[in-house]
Amino acid sequence: NICASEADPKIITAESGQDVTLTCRAPNNTVTVLNWTRSDLKPEYVLLYQHGPSDSTHQHPSFKNRVDLQDTQMKGGDVSLILKNVTINDTGTYMCRVFMNETRSWMNISFVYLVVPPGE
Repeated sequence: NICASEADPKIITAESGQDVTLTCRAPNNTVTVLNWTRSDLKPEYVLLYQHGPSDSTHQHPSFKNRVDLQDTQMKGGDVSLILKNVTINDTGTYMCRVFMNETRSWMNISFVYLVVPPGE
């Protein structure tokens, strides 16, 4: 039973300029539609994936060309996100969710709170 809650996010601290992996593993192995979002941004999409990387028109501009799936084949349900060259502006709570074909509904898989402290 995988249930993620915003009240208990995984916390990751990174230094400015680093590449960070935000981990997320879906409970079933056949993920075709997923998204990573950050609710304090408009648009909130960090990454959209529908049977392949989706167009970036809905993606928040600050993430353009800075995000990738760790495993584009998503083996074993691994839908972890790599965020490149992080800055203090990337601090926030990221949510990973996948579309469950069986139930035709979205399922929140993980919440990750990323902290990028100000540089020295």
